[in-house]
Amino acid sequence: MKEKAIQVADYLLQIKAIKLDPANPFTWASGWKSPIYCDNRKTLSYPEIRSFLQAYFSDVIREKYPQTESIAGVATGAIAIGALVADQLGLPFVYVRSKPKGHGLGNQVEGVIEPGQQLVIIEDLISTGGSSLDAVKAIREAGGEVLGLVAIFSYEFALSADRFKEARCELTTLSNYSTLIERAAENGMITPEQSDTLRKWREDPAHWDPGK
Repeated sequence: MKEKAIQVADYLLQIKAIKLDPANPFTWASGWKSPIYCDNRKTLSYPEIRSFLQAYFSDVIREKYPQTESIAGVATGAIAIGALVADQLGLPFVYVRSKPKGHGLGNQVEGVIEPGQQLVIIEDLISTGGSSLDAVKAIREAGGEVLGLVAIFSYEFALSADRFKEARCELTTLSNYSTLIERAAENGMITPEQSDTLRKWREDPAHWDPGK
């Protein structure tokens, strides 16, 4: 799987789904300053990459969770790729809103989950893990059994690892921050100094000071 993780990282860098700019940090919704920005929804615009991710997700799920009965995508970033994976596996599909709908039936999970049905959740990105684990909770409350969550990419924060462990949900990612930084350095996209900055940021992103 290491070769495929490298390929995913290369794809994300190639189409600028992930941007690295330690000198001009981005500001996340949380207020954190970050030398990296990730928008994996861009992968949907590239048929070759989209098909690669669809096949990779499907292979991981067949290998790790052969008993899977349904696929769930987390809104909005993983609805499309989740549906593609469900189609390739010939399985039912549902998606999970960030919060219950404010009208109608007030659903948070859209689609049908049978009591005790075993699902794998698809996600596009893992940062702190909060929104992803909200989806896990919603599936469980709807009567489903979550076998695990599989995402395209993770920043590999210790906080997210702790949260998934506490929630008793196995996390698998197709690629990750360490692989991405390694590939960016090998391809001459970042300098050794920038590589060091990017590694330091991940250690304590909430308190990272781009001026130091």
